[in-house]
Amino acid sequence: MIVVPFEALHLERLKLQDAQMYLSNWVSPEQGLALESHPSYTAMENNVPLASAGIIPQWQGRAIAWAFLSDIGPSQFVGVHRAVKRFIDSCYTQRIEMTVDVDFPEAHRWANMLGFKMEAERMEAYAPDGRACSLYARIL
Repeated sequence: MIVVPFEALHLERLKLQDAQMYLSNWVSPEQGLALESHPSYTAMENNVPLASAGIIPQWQGRAIAWAFLSDIGPSQFVGVHRAVKRFIDSCYTQRIEMTVDVDFPEAHRWANMLGFKMEAERMEAYAPDGRACSLYARIL
């Protein structure tokens, strides 16, 4: 696996995991292009995107983390996790936030593994399709 700077075309080529498939209806090609201007990366294997992730600065000291993952197995996930953890740990932003679907236990587990702490257990109608999400934050 190699990690390369994120390009919008990676999202087009990334086969989203089932738990994130609903997002494909809400993320436009223009939004993918906008993500290129922020600190963002893609994990690739054999020129196939496994995962893309990054942060979107909101103002000095605060950023929003995002990630799109394909349906990868445990061995590939370990490499993706290590790359994302290194990236998050290298961000000297005071507060990085992320949200996860309340009904996606693996995402909650990953948020904790990345060093995020839950701040809001349930935010109703948060996702574009109306589903509830939990808010996590990593504070330096």
